[in-house]
Amino acid sequence: MHIHILGICGTFMGGLAVLAKQAGHRVTGCDANVYPPMSTQLEAQGIELIEGFDPAQLALEPDLFVVGNVVSRGNPLMEAILNRNLPYTSGPQWLGEHVLRGKWTLAVAGTHGKTTTTSMLAWILEDAGYQPGFLVGGVPQNFGVSARVTASDFFVIEADEYDTAFFDKRSKFVHYRPRTAILNNLEYDHADIFPDLAAIETQFHHLVRTVPEQGRLIVNGMEESLARVLERGCWSETEQFGLGEWRAGEPVELAGADTERDRFDVWFGDAVQGRVDWTLQGTHNRMNALAAIAAARHVGVPPAQAIDSLARFANVKRRMEVRGEAGGITVYDDFAHHPTAIQTTLAGLRRRVGAARILAVLEPRSNTMKLGVMKAQLPASLEAADLVFGYGAASGKDALGWDLGEALAPLGERAAAFSDLAALVRAVRAAARPGDHVLVMSNGGFGGVHQKLLDAFAAGAAA
Repeated sequence: MHIHILGICGTFMGGLAVLAKQAGHRVTGCDANVYPPMSTQLEAQGIELIEGFDPAQLALEPDLFVVGNVVSRGNPLMEAILNRNLPYTSGPQWLGEHVLRGKWTLAVAGTHGKTTTTSMLAWILEDAGYQPGFLVGGVPQNFGVSARVTASDFFVIEADEYDTAFFDKRSKFVHYRPRTAILNNLEYDHADIFPDLAAIETQFHHLVRTVPEQGRLIVNGMEESLARVLERGCWSETEQFGLGEWRAGEPVELAGADTERDRFDVWFGDAVQGRVDWTLQGTHNRMNALAAIAAARHVGVPPAQAIDSLARFANVKRRMEVRGEAGGITVYDDFAHHPTAIQTTLAGLRRRVGAARILAVLEPRSNTMKLGVMKAQLPASLEAADLVFGYGAASGKDALGWDLGEALAPLGERAAAFSDLAALVRAVRAAARPGDHVLVMSNGGFGGVHQKLLDAFAAGAAA
């Protein structure tokens, strides 16, 4: 089958393209915005990318058009498909029907930590010899790709609550029919499609309804929102983490070079199952680990074995990823864009670097952020940073509809806002000094600011 994917460079659709290619289909695709790591991954897989949505792409004559949720009515290629009455479907529906059917699907849902937890779980199963298929909204560094198809009975998937397509407004995850489902956390997000938290809770309960009686829900016991979801009805086995069966001990105090690692005991009931010893930091990652260990146990991986596997977990690209060092200044890349994720990411880096200065460079460009719904929470989420440099495009699709400088004003002279990327780079270069840690946070390409900063620091050191 030849499938042509509209919106192929999104993290989900790009992963789906890789799965389809590995399953033997001919895959082509198009998108308006192409940037790494997805574009480079697709090219490495031999998938042809076309810039834009020109109706001339109908000449490819695919058997099926697979439509991403970035595509809306008015898109010229989509309008041509509709006018010609050509076959089309959504990405999640194609995945459910052509990849997940007959598999033991392990789905990871939640406002935060989906990509990291999905990657942990896939790695634990891989290390235990299960050879799972997977689809992750990022690139797990243990695998080097965001998706793969295998002959295994098991498939691990990041289960997103965002809507499926312009013609299917249900959350993506209702198409996955998991046997094991992690409900990692649940906060208000996606203000462009959900009016309030209750609306998202309804979608999560739709997911709960699809889990079989002999399936299992792994639920964050510390989230009142998830408790409300389960109160609506639950027909499956449940285990809780954080509070309940699975708990993390306090981090073991470390010294010297060991501050690069985090160690904590994992409890199941009244018994310690082992001690995680890894390079990830922060309470949020300890919670992610509990969820992954619990889910792996459901398919037969002993907790002690899962704990041992996490010592070799290499995290995900764009999750506290060191992009380089120049002039004695380290630059990190992180996908954090929701205030809670920003706060926990900074807390993890603070634990790692101690009293060293942290310079936070933030681009609030998610749909929720652009609407200004979370702007009042930004100052508190950035409190752990010594200096903050915010960027909001002055025009275009990523332009903010609110005053970033005004939102950051509670941070006083520690924070500054920019609408010109070059001016931001100059300001960070002027403020940074050897020994600093520059944490760049965005859910997009951010104009390649990471390399621009490294080049600027290198030039400053050479001057």
